[in-house]
Amino acid sequence: QVQLVESGGGLVQPGGSLRLSCAASGFTFSRYAMRWYRQAPGKERELVASITSDGGSTNYADSVKGRFTVSRDNVKNTVYLQMNSLKPEDTAVYYCNALRVTLGLAYAYWGQGTQVTVSS
Repeated sequence: QVQLVESGGGLVQPGGSLRLSCAASGFTFSRYAMRWYRQAPGKERELVASITSDGGSTNYADSVKGRFTVSRDNVKNTVYLQMNSLKPEDTAVYYCNALRVTLGLAYAYWGQGTQVTVSS
């Protein structure tokens, strides 16, 4: 049974930090690129950060560059999103996503999301 379980969300003041975790099970984690998305109320889901299967390359949305860092541990089957200098506009539900494309087929799994609220 495939599972992606996010944790680490919560309420934080502007300028604060949070570290999100996403624990994977039920599939070969080390073969999948991992992504963090977020969705604010009334807005479309937005790709925030991504990391390759071996952790060798990362990418970020312009809105979070220099503030967020994505990393992974292929032994613990977990991907992380370190979020610093948080702003009210970072408030959203954050989702992790696993993606693998092979032989023309795409395999994708989603977590249930974790709420991040940035407010004073």
